[in-house]
Amino acid sequence: MGRGAQAQTRQLTDQQLASLNSMNQQFLGQQQQIGNTLVPQFQSILDNPGLSPADKAAVTGQSQGALSSAFDSLQQSAQNRLARTRNSAGFGDLTDELARQKGIVEAGQAQQNQLAFSNTAFQRQMAALQGLSGLFGVDSNLLGRTLGIPAELLNVRNSASRGSGGGFFSALGSGLGSTVGALPGAFF
Repeated sequence: MGRGAQAQTRQLTDQQLASLNSMNQQFLGQQQQIGNTLVPQFQSILDNPGLSPADKAAVTGQSQGALSSAFDSLQQSAQNRLARTRNSAGFGDLTDELARQKGIVEAGQAQQNQLAFSNTAFQRQMAALQGLSGLFGVDSNLLGRTLGIPAELLNVRNSASRGSGGGFFSALGSGLGSTVGALPGAFF
C-alpha cells in the first residue's frame, strides 16, 4: 500500500471513528436525559409503592358495600316473610345468623383487601427496582439487598412476573430499562 493510500485509509478511519464517537455521545446524552426523567419516577414508586389512602378507602368501601347490600337483601327477605306470614318463629335466630355470617364474610373481605394492597405495593416496588437496574445495569438482587429484601424472594418474584406477564409497571420498568441501557453498547 502506498503512502497516499495509507493516508487516505487513516483519514477515512478517523472520520468514521469521529462519526461513531459523535453518535455515541448523542446516545449517551439521550440516555442521561431519559434517565433523569425516569429515575425520579422509579424512586417515587419505590418510596410510595402502594395504593393511596383514598384508593384503599374506595376499594374497601366498594367491597364492603357490596357485601352489605347482599346481606341487607337477605334481611329484607326475612322481614318480608315475617310480614307476609305474621309468624315470628325463627325470625330472631335468622337475623342473628345473618349478622354472624355478615361479620365473618366482611372480615374475610377485609383480609383479602389487605393482601391485595400488600401485593400491589410489592409488585410496584419490584417493577421500580427492575426499571432502575435496567437503566444503570445494576443487579436487582443487589438493589433488593440494600432494601433488605432477600435475593431468593426476588428471584421467585422475578420468575413469577415473567410467567404471568407482570403487568404494566413490570413491562414499563424492564422494557424502558433494557432499551435505554442497551443503546450505548450497541454502537461500541
